[in-house]
Amino acid sequence: MKIGIIGMGKVGCALGYTLKSKGFNVAAAADISSEALDRARHYLGESCLYTHDDAQAVLAADVVAVTTQDREIGNVAAQIFREAGRLDGKLFFHTSGAHGASELSPLEKKGAILGSLHPLQTFPDTDAGIAALPSTYIFIEGDEKAIPVLERLGSNLGAKVVRIESRNKVLYHLCAVFVCNLFSALLFCAQGIMRRIGIDLPPFYPIIRATLANIEAKGPLLSLTGPVVRGDAGTVASHLKAIAGEALTEKVYRDLSLVAVAMARERGTLAPSEIEALEKVLGR
Repeated sequence: MKIGIIGMGKVGCALGYTLKSKGFNVAAAADISSEALDRARHYLGESCLYTHDDAQAVLAADVVAVTTQDREIGNVAAQIFREAGRLDGKLFFHTSGAHGASELSPLEKKGAILGSLHPLQTFPDTDAGIAALPSTYIFIEGDEKAIPVLERLGSNLGAKVVRIESRNKVLYHLCAVFVCNLFSALLFCAQGIMRRIGIDLPPFYPIIRATLANIEAKGPLLSLTGPVVRGDAGTVASHLKAIAGEALTEKVYRDLSLVAVAMARERGTLAPSEIEALEKVLGR
């Protein structure tokens, strides 16, 4: 199996390096940026074909990974469709979490097999991605002929391979955004609050780690602690008073606290009067 990678950003380099280290033949790397190709050479060595021409990478490979940004996947597929000959038996997969294999659909008309393979992981940089991949779940979908190859690649990239239906990928990706991207946004809000008193986030890292450990062990519902689940409307009111005038932070606090109220209701920890008092303070 000869593998070509189109798009030598953080994900492309991390996947290429990991597969090469597992004995796969990463035969070609393509990118419009010379800087990206130089970076790829650091991870893939000199035996690989480096090119600005996607069609050359396709010609050199049996399996082609399109690891560009999501908005470029369709453009890459359209360009390959225009420039390449028949693609019978070649597998093309992209690494988007939000889109199905159909993003590559023009290539199917030339005989290509289509799929997607998404590492459920954050890639702040290539080295961090490489370090995180061994514990990562890999989600795959696509043509039935693609699945055995994607399973083999996925099992060599991460800890476990999970099949997902194409129609469900938007919900899957939405969940990933909540637990990763919006979690970072939430901590950014918290950091802003603490900087008002000259303290940054490091003292809070242990409680963050403990919370994540509790969630991993018991799930989010049973891991909820704090004033809402205790029915402490007075403390909630004091929090809102402290951030009065900070519209965005206040909205985040109110909305997430209402989610916590719903969780407390589901757990049955509060009397109806306590829930009513909390909802009144939170402005429902």
